[in-house]
Amino acid sequence: MKMSLSLGLLFTFLLNFTTTTLTAQEVSYDDGKKYILGGLEVTGLQSYNEQTVKTYTGLREGQPITIPGDEISEIIKKLWGLELFTSIDFYYHVEDNDKVFLELRIFERPTLSKVTLNGVKKGKIDGILEDTDLKKGKKITESLIANTKNYLQNKYKKQGFLNTKVNIATAKDTTGTNTQSMVVNVDKGDKVKIKHIIFEGNEELSDKKLAKALKKTKKKKIYRFWKKSKYIEDDYENDLTLLIDKYAENGYRDARVVSDTIIEVDDNNIDLKIAVEEGDKYYFGDIDFVGNTVYSDRQLSRVLGIKKGDTYNGVLMRERIADEKPDAQDLTNLYQNNGYLFSSINPIEISAENDTINFEIRIIEGKETFLDHITVHGNDKTNDHVIFRELRTRPGQRYDKSNIIRSIRELGQLGFFDAEQIVPDVQNPDPNAGTVDIAYNLVESGSSQIELQGGYGGGGFIGTLGLSFSNFSMQNLFKGEAYKPVPMGDGQSFALRLQASRSFRVYSLNFSEPWLGGKKPVRFNLSLSRTQQFGTSYTNTGRIDVDKDRGFSITGVSLGLAKKVLWPDDYFVVQHALGYQLYEFNNYYTGLFNFGNGASNALTYTFGITRNSQLGGRIFPRGGSNFEITAKLTPPYSLFSNKDFEALRDRSEELTPVVFAQGNADTAERRELEAVDGERFNWLEYYKIKFKGDWYTTLVKDLVLRSNTEFGFLGNYNNDVGDVPFERFFVGGDGLGNFTLDGRDVVQLRGYENQSLTPVDPLTGRQEGGLVYNKFSLELRYPLTLKPSASIYGLAFLEGGNAFNNFQDFNPFQIKRSAGVGLRIFMPAFGLLGIDFGYGFDPDASGTPGPSGWQTHFIIGQQF
Repeated sequence: MKMSLSLGLLFTFLLNFTTTTLTAQEVSYDDGKKYILGGLEVTGLQSYNEQTVKTYTGLREGQPITIPGDEISEIIKKLWGLELFTSIDFYYHVEDNDKVFLELRIFERPTLSKVTLNGVKKGKIDGILEDTDLKKGKKITESLIANTKNYLQNKYKKQGFLNTKVNIATAKDTTGTNTQSMVVNVDKGDKVKIKHIIFEGNEELSDKKLAKALKKTKKKKIYRFWKKSKYIEDDYENDLTLLIDKYAENGYRDARVVSDTIIEVDDNNIDLKIAVEEGDKYYFGDIDFVGNTVYSDRQLSRVLGIKKGDTYNGVLMRERIADEKPDAQDLTNLYQNNGYLFSSINPIEISAENDTINFEIRIIEGKETFLDHITVHGNDKTNDHVIFRELRTRPGQRYDKSNIIRSIRELGQLGFFDAEQIVPDVQNPDPNAGTVDIAYNLVESGSSQIELQGGYGGGGFIGTLGLSFSNFSMQNLFKGEAYKPVPMGDGQSFALRLQASRSFRVYSLNFSEPWLGGKKPVRFNLSLSRTQQFGTSYTNTGRIDVDKDRGFSITGVSLGLAKKVLWPDDYFVVQHALGYQLYEFNNYYTGLFNFGNGASNALTYTFGITRNSQLGGRIFPRGGSNFEITAKLTPPYSLFSNKDFEALRDRSEELTPVVFAQGNADTAERRELEAVDGERFNWLEYYKIKFKGDWYTTLVKDLVLRSNTEFGFLGNYNNDVGDVPFERFFVGGDGLGNFTLDGRDVVQLRGYENQSLTPVDPLTGRQEGGLVYNKFSLELRYPLTLKPSASIYGLAFLEGGNAFNNFQDFNPFQIKRSAGVGLRIFMPAFGLLGIDFGYGFDPDASGTPGPSGWQTHFIIGQQF
């Protein structure tokens, strides 16, 4: 006799499931009988090994077994738990009344062979398949299909596609054994927009105020571009909380949302109806502090900033107790910035009399906390001492939250680590001992850059080799084992740049040590440079000939010291620098200067004050400011000279237009002008004042506004000497000035051709550079990615600026305007790269009528 213990009977009694009916006779679970297992056969397998399934059941021939009984039910439960089978049945027959033979008949679930996803962008398919675990070889189950469908519907509902429909179909795939292909059709439909937001029950606060309180739930308006109208359930729920907060800010503590209803207008539009109950308006009563010994009631009240009789504002109370901003001026930070890490502050409503609420702010100060161990992790290249000297936290020091925040900023400003991933970890807090450890987790970012490029310009090939190491180690320069690939880790900077073509050569070397002597933050700078420009001429065929016997060169050296100071605050740095430049002319006549033979010397002293409080790293600052004012001065040589500079200047102004009209002809007037200006400018005397300020403001989340203003003025001590022909301001274009022969400042102003806003000299009719310039800009920045391998952000800008021949002509409101968009990419190995598309609304300085129009600017290695 052969009987079936199918799922129909076993699951009726054991698992409450139903399946096929019994094929022999019904057997009651209560009538279980003991047998000896004579054998087990597994049938129906397609891809699994029979012996593997037998082993998994745990049944062995000769063991006693009760049928029906717990052994069979547990085996079925285990097999179902694998989610590999669609049907599981046991059949048995008995011989000699005590020996039973079992047949396990199973049907395998089909295996997924391939997936076709329709209605989704190609770039999104791989991500969806990974999130839903739809991969080849996966068993097709009801839960897999249901989870995939729910995931896709919820994914697009969160993006505002409330009517998303997902259909999933499977079909047998004859290319494999028991395999099926799957087709997933996604119909997102159109985004559902909010046509109207209807408020009911509001009398004290207007519809407009309540609608404004909903930060992400906005009704459809034609002019709204930045925040589109769409319904997202999670955002809507959060906005309802903000709606109640708006009431709490205005004294209505008991306000609540009575109901909210979604009304379907059509397939693409809905209305939201929100009913509120405002309640009564309340005011602050007595506010008593309990448990405070470190600070007096008056000190705490000053920080709290809430007085008796003020309109009740629950949001303000919450923020003044503990704001989400790490550097907020609140009571929690007041304690934590002064050593009380384990303090807790809780406002309690102790009574409500009519419309007045009395509070008791209960403070548990805890034990004063001190730092025990300070550790750093993740600095594979940078030496520990470079990091520790920047930290504001020291072992044994009293705990101060503001010092941790400042340490994060200082580490980010180094440029050696990814500022977005600097994480301080407060470890091992011990309230009884009053100690805590801090571990700074760092991620190294590239600190070396290489510039290797070639191009064609100026009639010939231009080759550039640049090496820049911002985390260099000079002391390991002669240690072969330290080259990985160069000595690194001591925080020094070293840059070498070579650029050459047939007509010019540029050499420069810069070295900087930020902690001279290793004890104090005194930065030492050394800079050497040599620039040569050779004479050129065009042949009849248009070819450029280079004459190296004619040329102009600048040789310069500069030594500088910069020291951090503590007043007015410790963001300030005072800089001093001494420099010498030698300008040499050898039969070099281009019309740029009045003399083509001779030399000029400049001995300069530069004094500068900077204040840098940027937050969020150098690449993408999110807050703070950075301003710099410098004064570059030469000695007033004319005060100690017997030369008649007035006569020299008058003669130069008389000869200049004559010589300019004669061109490059070797005339007596030209030779006289060379002698006159060579004597006037043998030793340059001037003063140069520059100011630059940047302010960064986070508007919403990652959207940052950079505000910038710049000003520069080049003056002279003695009007009889006149203004020097070097060190002038050239405005317009991309702002790149890698090849400048006269110490000029090249000022970026996008939307115009390079240096095209430089004024024309009235005597010569040529652009000799401005003596005054100013510039203003607003720039909206949004990061696309801020990963260590590559940081990318987009921007939109408004700019205005201009250059002027003298201070008398200077008008800060007479500016050339532009607007546009751009993209910046920072890669550690190559520095900052970018492109800008700017539109100039005004004419440039050439006199050509009409706006400058669209200009494209490529940015390479520009300052952040």
